[in-house]
Amino acid sequence: MNHNAPLSPRPLLRPALSDVRLRVMSTAQLRAHGVSGAETNARCRPGGPWQQLLPGVHLLHSGPPTSEERLHAVLLYAGNPSPRRAAHTVPAQPEPGEPHGPGQQRIVYGDAMITGLAALTLHRLPSAPPLLALNRIDVLVPRTRRLRSTGFARLVRAPELPVPEQVTGLPVAPVPRALADAVAQLSDTEAVRRLLTEAVRGGHCDPAAVVRELAEAQLLNRPHVIDAVESLLAEGRAVAEDGLYRMVREHRLPDPLWNVDLRLPGGPHLGGVDAYWPDQAVAVELDTRAPGQDLPHGDDAVWSEYARKREYLERLGITVVHITPKKLRDSLEQQATVVRTALMASVDREPAAYVVVLPR
Repeated sequence: MNHNAPLSPRPLLRPALSDVRLRVMSTAQLRAHGVSGAETNARCRPGGPWQQLLPGVHLLHSGPPTSEERLHAVLLYAGNPSPRRAAHTVPAQPEPGEPHGPGQQRIVYGDAMITGLAALTLHRLPSAPPLLALNRIDVLVPRTRRLRSTGFARLVRAPELPVPEQVTGLPVAPVPRALADAVAQLSDTEAVRRLLTEAVRGGHCDPAAVVRELAEAQLLNRPHVIDAVESLLAEGRAVAEDGLYRMVREHRLPDPLWNVDLRLPGGPHLGGVDAYWPDQAVAVELDTRAPGQDLPHGDDAVWSEYARKREYLERLGITVVHITPKKLRDSLEQQATVVRTALMASVDREPAAYVVVLPR
């Protein structure tokens, strides 16, 4: 038997095996191309041209696998495609600059997706380690999947899976979920804080989404995670404030009074707002909290206090515009329109009660 012969008349092995989908294959995929289990085992013997990376997943060349090959292998192992599925190839749209051809195929990975530190590296978080530095690659699968962690594949099980994002053609968990899975394996407060901060500062997600995932993963009872979350919320507020300044500047809204406290003359303190237009009695409040989560300082109580303050201000005739960091990130122009509409509508409202404005 000639181990270097092509596997089939189909364009499976190209010169230099330039396509990772042709360098790493499952046993079922090889069988679909006419390679028997015995032949696969023979090629994977010591000194042979192939090697087994994970159970049922083979590297079709000798030498160490690349990071791309390791990712592909983990997904093939955890996705565990059936022979019927493996035999079914789906034409793929070529990436820009990629040649068209009958050999272009898209591998079906089932419902597995890369998560944890490997996913954060693919999402380009600066402090996430290089893929080749990871001894294990986390892969998210349904809780019912009957597989074990093995080799460099670590399975993370979940009752419900998020919708994966496509990064370099691979299914990757969204940043908040990948953060939770990464934090579950970390004990270094600074490393956790750095990852959370980079995710928010880089615009990958807002703090509320991260805190929600950390809470669902039951990680908010760990002291080093609590410390990191407090830094995350502070970072989220700074990013949101920058977004609010940019909204006013880029959409040419009237300059407000920034970060002020409101008080009735000789009366009680009404609370602070992030921006206030006194002539129109319009206030903007940034919500950088995560309502309904079990945060270190009782966020439910903070949320209730926020709602009470908003209701009180509106009874005094002050329009309160509620804006979240996500809205500022995803729909800045729409939020500017909301604020502009509130300012213009002030001429048709009853005059608001007079309030004292103090710097915060």
